[in-house]
Amino acid sequence: MSGLFERIAGQLVNNRSKLPRWARKMMELPARKPDGFVGRLAALLLGSGSAPVTSVPDSEIRVYIAPTNYAGQGYLWARALERADQRIGAQNMAVRLPGGFAFAADTSVPIAAVNASQTWAEAEWEAARRFTHVLVEAERSMFGQRFDRNVEREIEALERSGLSVAFLCHGTDIRNPAAHRARTPWSPYPEDPRTELLQGEAETNLQLLQRSRLAVFVSTPDLLLDVPWASWCPVVVDEQRFASSNPVLQSGSARVIHASSDPLQKGSDRIQPALSGLIDSKRIEFELVSGVASEAMPRVIGASDIVLDQFRLGSYGVAACEAMAAGRVVVGHVLPEVRHHIEVSTGWTLPIVEATPDTLGEVITELISDPARSREIAEEGRAYVSAIHSGERSAQVLIDEWIAAPNNV
Repeated sequence: MSGLFERIAGQLVNNRSKLPRWARKMMELPARKPDGFVGRLAALLLGSGSAPVTSVPDSEIRVYIAPTNYAGQGYLWARALERADQRIGAQNMAVRLPGGFAFAADTSVPIAAVNASQTWAEAEWEAARRFTHVLVEAERSMFGQRFDRNVEREIEALERSGLSVAFLCHGTDIRNPAAHRARTPWSPYPEDPRTELLQGEAETNLQLLQRSRLAVFVSTPDLLLDVPWASWCPVVVDEQRFASSNPVLQSGSARVIHASSDPLQKGSDRIQPALSGLIDSKRIEFELVSGVASEAMPRVIGASDIVLDQFRLGSYGVAACEAMAAGRVVVGHVLPEVRHHIEVSTGWTLPIVEATPDTLGEVITELISDPARSREIAEEGRAYVSAIHSGERSAQVLIDEWIAAPNNV
């Protein structure tokens, strides 16, 4: 019966953008208030039985990464660390949400078990304390009821057990909506109905980072504006998985796609109006991609010419890197200070073509009018991902700034 309710919950999650605001807020309650009425009801319906416990590597250095695994990054950072140093064994634990994308993880634990199973919480804690290093994703609690879902108490217990702990911020967990609104007129705040909630969480999480004095990493370079003392640990993509031999702009009509995992944050609603003239004249074929399983994305991306990323946050993430790895032309809005940091810190010029909703139609027109230049940009993107987002740089940052840092050796 719990499997039936999990499938129903998954369908609701996948279609949450079509639901009224009160329904979306109700769906968030089990994660935000698991001991509340809705949280306890969800645990009852979804079940909280046996759940897998993370295996502890037999290695000199043992790194535990948990609990969000956004876009499969926890898993990919773990693999990058293992490739970088044979002394390192790494495992990631991911809390699995109904309807979530099926990203690879070493240990995938249903949220109902995380919220309600004392047996799982105790077993996962006992496993985690046998590691040497713990990387906490998005300032989220890792051990359910074991420490009353209090990440600060979890960290204190890990440190008392002799482990080295660091934070890795992902995005909305630390991005300050008020500060972001001042940086770009395209900011989704306060239009995002979660703005007040996100503002409070970002401020609370920043205070936690400041109190802890632990090493802090961010997955995207724009977050350095919110946590200036952090280090950028680039997101990782599997280049071979997304590699495509299809050249771009070979036919008469360009295929343009936009993958929308979060329409409001990405500015999805601004795209089609900006491209209406090109669509009507059939100079481009446009597709809004949503709800596609992660395993199907290489095929979807590889069949396109131009991939439109995001136009409101002023940065880029996994989706843009996957498209560049596939040799597609990527277009998006990236803040000048973010581009500057990338160039100064890496020596590379970010090969994402700049556009805002106001300029998007003109930018796409220029790209399809000069196929040779567009193909050059696509190859620059492929080289950039190989240099910055293959995992090698990410692992080295984690090792140099945390694992092998003087106070952690």
